[in-house]
Amino acid sequence: MNFFIQDAWAQAGGGGGAGLVGLLPMVAIFVIFYFLLIRPQQKKAKEHRAMVADLSKGDEVVTNGGVLGKITSTDENFVTVEVAQGVELRVQRFAIAQMMPKGTIKGGE
Repeated sequence: MNFFIQDAWAQAGGGGGAGLVGLLPMVAIFVIFYFLLIRPQQKKAKEHRAMVADLSKGDEVVTNGGVLGKITSTDENFVTVEVAQGVELRVQRFAIAQMMPKGTIKGGE
């Protein structure tokens, strides 16, 4: 009744290059992840840090919460954003999502 079951035989140790060939797909996947995910994310973070460092009075910005306003004052960690006449919000610098072109606020009124 042993004719359906094959005997298991250990194979002799293969060549030393087989381990390197097995590692090649892992290296290729890492390279793909680096160029498609990691590098663009680092580039975007670097651009955001530069934008936040260059914030100045009079810039029109959008916060991470979607609030559009004009910067009225800045300090080391916070900026004051005027969202309507007489209404000002104090937010952290890194809460600024993007700068808008000059005149964006007047175009919406």
